[in-house]
Amino acid sequence: MPLHVCKEDNGTFKAHLQGHQQKTTLADLQPGIDQGNTHFMGLVLISYPLTKLGNGLELFKAVLEESIEGKPSSSITTINTFFFGKLAEECAKVVHQGDTLVLTGFALARSPTSKKDGHHCYQLELSEESGATVYLYVRSDTVGTSKAGQSSTVARKYTYTPLNQLKGGTVVNVYGVVKFFKPPYRSKGTDYCSVVTIVDQSDAKLTCMIFSGNLDKLPKIYKIGDIVRFHRIKIQEFNNEMQGITSAGFAALVFDGTVGAPLIPRASSKMFHCTSEDLNTLEILRNWAVNHLSIPGPTTKLSAVQPMQYFDLTCQLVGKAEVNAKSFLLKVWDGTKCLYPSWKVLVEDGALEGNEARNHQLQNLIVDITVYDNHLQVAKSLKVGSFLRIHSLHAKMQMPSHGNQTEASYIEFQLHGGTGYGRGITTLPESNYDVKDLQKYMDSIDLKEMQYMEDMSLSELDGTLKEHSDQELLPCDDLERCHQSSATIITAHQHLKKTSLKTILKNIAPQKYRVRVKLKTYQPKKLYQSVKLYCPKCESLQEVPDEDNLDSILQDCAAKLPNPKLQNTSWYHSESWPAENPGQRQLVIHFVKKDEMLQPPEDSLIMIEGAVLHEVCRLSQRFGSVIPVISNGESLSLIDLSAPYLIQGKKWHYGCKHCSSLKNIECLQSIISESFWDPASIAKVLGVEPLYHVLIMKFTLVDGTGNLEAYLWDNSEVFFQISASEILMDESLQEKLQKIMTMLCPSKQNLDERPWMECCIKSYNAKDGMKSQICYQIFDTMVVENM
Repeated sequence: MPLHVCKEDNGTFKAHLQGHQQKTTLADLQPGIDQGNTHFMGLVLISYPLTKLGNGLELFKAVLEESIEGKPSSSITTINTFFFGKLAEECAKVVHQGDTLVLTGFALARSPTSKKDGHHCYQLELSEESGATVYLYVRSDTVGTSKAGQSSTVARKYTYTPLNQLKGGTVVNVYGVVKFFKPPYRSKGTDYCSVVTIVDQSDAKLTCMIFSGNLDKLPKIYKIGDIVRFHRIKIQEFNNEMQGITSAGFAALVFDGTVGAPLIPRASSKMFHCTSEDLNTLEILRNWAVNHLSIPGPTTKLSAVQPMQYFDLTCQLVGKAEVNAKSFLLKVWDGTKCLYPSWKVLVEDGALEGNEARNHQLQNLIVDITVYDNHLQVAKSLKVGSFLRIHSLHAKMQMPSHGNQTEASYIEFQLHGGTGYGRGITTLPESNYDVKDLQKYMDSIDLKEMQYMEDMSLSELDGTLKEHSDQELLPCDDLERCHQSSATIITAHQHLKKTSLKTILKNIAPQKYRVRVKLKTYQPKKLYQSVKLYCPKCESLQEVPDEDNLDSILQDCAAKLPNPKLQNTSWYHSESWPAENPGQRQLVIHFVKKDEMLQPPEDSLIMIEGAVLHEVCRLSQRFGSVIPVISNGESLSLIDLSAPYLIQGKKWHYGCKHCSSLKNIECLQSIISESFWDPASIAKVLGVEPLYHVLIMKFTLVDGTGNLEAYLWDNSEVFFQISASEILMDESLQEKLQKIMTMLCPSKQNLDERPWMECCIKSYNAKDGMKSQICYQIFDTMVVENM
């Protein structure tokens, strides 16, 4: 019989092989040598489905890894193995990934694919007709089991390499604690990619780039502090640092790193083994990590979220909908209530997927999260009811206008595009330790009592509205026109009845109104002039520096040569960069390290000396965060605040000259350990009082009863769905703004032909010197996307 299923007792093989047969290694395999008295032992890394050749002969292929104690016999440890005929049929039924095979009577042939797949230059070929025999070894006392059930294969003894002993060009097995990771994302090719940095007791670090065409084959990492076991990770040297990448047969196990949590493996393959030695290693790593690493605590609850915070959220998905081609809505809850009013995203009727009754029951606890760009595909695939961990979620704060105390601040929850700082979405299984805790807490909430309290509040609100029902309304013909389509919609205050501009102009301030109007005219006509810089501290508005001024400032700074003594310090690495038309200047880039390691370009913070404007623009497109600096005596320092203190993509951050008190650039070291480069944190440590980009326009509105001038300011980004901080650097956003204004106020149409706008307007008291006047501002209004 050509296939034998054998058992191994107490970790040693039974004597199934004839005593005169010698074990051969990959290094010993040579053509022309009689292999009749040898056997080869290997672990199945990959097994392929049974197939047929053109002549009808069955073929079964597997990739085997050489099974040898101690150091491998060669740098290549894998070989393609082919089984033919009846032997192929039998092996295809019982041989799986992770099995151990012993082969005798095999033939040796040159592999035509070795240069492409990286396996041995020869391949093994076996058939019953040629006298080949296959021994499949299993044991009954295996510690670990497969995810498929209790059928187990031999638990090979693996050697694990400490991270401080890694060498380039080797394939190793490692254990480590996750210090940083990016959830899986689609790479530029067809594969998915995951990035993870691990550490161990040797205090060394290893950043690994894991690729796979199958999302399920990537490590299932849920949080910093998880423990990973990587088998067959290839080590290469990059920028004088060791880096891990996937190789043939790569496999991963992930465990919760929390002390006391169940040791339940999350596997990247169906077959795996976890021995008592593995369990001991895991407990040792857990205890080491809790005493030596700064592991974040539980993810942030919605009730603890603060404005402008980036945080990880563990939650349940209760609804989802497509907002437009570039954004997607996720409705989630975690059993707690956000302390701040949160932005509610409007979607078309019927677009929201989810249980309507359940969402109504949870309405006080649900928050809306807008997901952008590369996260859309993942968001669309999520199942309502699943549990999620959303990484690096932004609580963007929308502040009330100056001088108006009647409007509340609110938070917009956004998951920005890109993978910087670990941004992404992970689906958690219900067996997850954190999910079980969350479910237990959610089950303890009395939703009926909560709904009763909400109904009482609505009843009181309805009574209040009835008391004010004598407010003047629009004429009947205007009410009839309200059924016509509107170019804008309101995002809140739908309970307010529409009021005429004539009535608004007669009333005292402050008050809020709902109006239906047309845009007669607007200022400024040159739309780029509407973008200003605002300082909340001194309440000043400043002009955004134009390109000519910026270029002049940078040219002057570039004329000053960098100081070589300030290059290559303990916390940044310096490199001379090729400058265009260098002349008398030198371009130097200082790469700031995190955990003593350089970061991928999209996550990097660099400081640049000697760059002119077009070079700054080019570098800001390549690197995540850019700070222009100059050599100033014995240290680097920021350029004059006429230039940006930080550039992140299309966002150029400026500081207020009057309110800032600049500090030494060395202060950046205090935030290097943070997980991402937050503009607010950078400004704080450098003594910069940030300026905020705002879009400021003045609209003259008409409704047939009167004319009213209203400002569009802090609501402008919501109104236009345009980022004020990006518009000056993005031509597509400039074109979008121009199209919107042309639609609202076409120059060649008379007033009757212009579209109606439904808006919320608030009045407030303002002083111009000694004179007091009532001003008006548009709020909680946005342009309809498809108008």
